[in-house]
Amino acid sequence: MSAGSRPVRRAAGGRRLVLGTDRRHVAVGVREAAVCAAAALVVATLAVVGLWLGDFPLRVDEVLGVLGGRIGGLTRTVVLEWRLPRVAAAVAFGAALGVAGAIFQTITRNPLASPDIIGLANGSFSGMLVALLLMGGGWHLLMLGSLLGGLLAALAIYLLAYRDGLSGFRFIVVGVGVSSMLAATNTWLLLRADLETALFAAAWGAGSLNTATAEVVWPAAGVVLALLAVTPLWAAALAQLALGDEVAAASGVAVDRSRAILVLIAVALVSAVTTVAGPISFVALAAPQIAHRLVRAPGLPLAATAGVGAVLLLGADLVAQHVIPLTVPVGVVTVTLGGGYLLWLLVHEIRRTRWSTS
Repeated sequence: MSAGSRPVRRAAGGRRLVLGTDRRHVAVGVREAAVCAAAALVVATLAVVGLWLGDFPLRVDEVLGVLGGRIGGLTRTVVLEWRLPRVAAAVAFGAALGVAGAIFQTITRNPLASPDIIGLANGSFSGMLVALLLMGGGWHLLMLGSLLGGLLAALAIYLLAYRDGLSGFRFIVVGVGVSSMLAATNTWLLLRADLETALFAAAWGAGSLNTATAEVVWPAAGVVLALLAVTPLWAAALAQLALGDEVAAASGVAVDRSRAILVLIAVALVSAVTTVAGPISFVALAAPQIAHRLVRAPGLPLAATAGVGAVLLLGADLVAQHVIPLTVPVGVVTVTLGGGYLLWLLVHEIRRTRWSTS
């Protein structure tokens, strides 16, 4: 066998395809690779549907012709300038929310630790509202306000929940309380705004891709892609943190530094999404657990989670636009789905806890 390839090995959680040389290689779960490929196919199909459907009638072959560079004119404008930014936002933001959810669920070792439940999304929205209402807005200012709001919310939750270590259950309970306080703060800020700004911000707060224009989507998507590219560098530390702080420290992981960097990445992902689309629920909660059940391997697979998150948000946005008779924000669809999923997850966790203690 050549030095540039390595065989498929069997490891915990199933077979892994090891690519590279003896000194530098990467191991990819075969089942995870299959899930990622399936998610990519579904995303591509939904993306074509998203570029095809709309008020301006198009044929599928026209959409494919524009993507292939064979058709220009008004059709090209409709596909590439009007519809593509929204589709790209749904894909990138869905992946971002999925990975952010996986990071928090792994760090806390609790499937309920989602940014939208523990208050990070509301914190980012609070920071964005302050930037919008008090400093006049501007995309870069909104992004900065969203990031600072999310970081302050995460810091407050961490400090309030830390007692001789970080308990996942305590972290979630404190996060729910902080989230409620931030939601009340957001309502107060909206009440103090002028009517036009308040209506715009309220629609934004529902979680919507209606404002996903090229001017704001491409910079935000660039930030998201950069963060997603950096995240795998910390995947090994994240996997060790899932086993507990003591185990991670014994394996050589700098626990506090790794956790801080991972939280910063997750908050930045949520902030980038919130700046353009507002707080979107359900995706960060469900995508990691769905990916985990599909891959059937230990831990939460980041790549598969990103793919599942993209499928969930893009699919929900298509439902919001074209299935429901009235056009509604995508956040309304995800909240509706998320309520049922959260109820199922709570029942599942209660049953699992009773089974483990019996």
